[in-house]
Amino acid sequence: MPSSGAHHRCPLRPPPPAPRWPAGMNYSRFITSVSAARKASPIRLLSELMEKAPPSLISLAGGAPNPDLFPFKKATVAIGHGSAIEIGEELMKRALQYSASAGIPELLSWLKNFQRNLHNPPTASYSPEQGQMEVCITTGSQEGLGKVFEMLINPGDNILLDAPAYSGTLAALRPLGCNIINVPSDQHGIIPNALKEILSTWSPDDSRHLPKFLYTVPNGCNPTGNSLTTERKKEIYQLARKYDFLIIEDDPYYFIQFEKVICPPYSLAVLFLVQERPKI
Repeated sequence: MPSSGAHHRCPLRPPPPAPRWPAGMNYSRFITSVSAARKASPIRLLSELMEKAPPSLISLAGGAPNPDLFPFKKATVAIGHGSAIEIGEELMKRALQYSASAGIPELLSWLKNFQRNLHNPPTASYSPEQGQMEVCITTGSQEGLGKVFEMLINPGDNILLDAPAYSGTLAALRPLGCNIINVPSDQHGIIPNALKEILSTWSPDDSRHLPKFLYTVPNGCNPTGNSLTTERKKEIYQLARKYDFLIIEDDPYYFIQFEKVICPPYSLAVLFLVQERPKI
């Protein structure tokens, strides 16, 4: 992406109509045995209950410190264009106190609404038993990728990687003992015919050896800077359906575009899945 020039906003399109996906989607075969065995920590569950408790309640169960004793009381953060953000004492207490594992509820709510407005995923209205859309706050993309990879990869698994790939992604993948299969790309992103040729070495019924997922940066790929076109996204998704692999979209750059802005559909996950089993 060019580092100079005017910053043009790409007008947001209305979210696509929510496709009708079958309820009760089962992704258990993709999850590692270690991840499948994990149970929620009772202490972390108590933290979530404490979020709903009245301020007068003092609980000794979760080890939460007394917020009145926190050393930082308030803060002012200056913004580049001259305004400032004020963090008052009550907000500072919440920021420094333990919170639910998934994140502060107000932030989670904002992010879920953002996803609804941008992508309109049908799973947002599902019940938890049906696979309701969830959001988890991480300290950044690298931590999020680490969690996803460790949840999905067993030693010896085949995985597809948009090449050339970000060095941080490779650093997270290599210790897990998976077989990294590079998929060539050009100025328009992953080349579908190249992906099809790679996949043709397996039978679609060979679930034990088929690649488990495809990892890609669909917009402003690091390090190439390319972006997937709409037509290529369609072709890639159809291959994911045929060969039953997941697609992991790492998309930190869509809203950071300069000069000549291209407005591709936001995500493979929504625009092409009408009445089809989702893979993303």
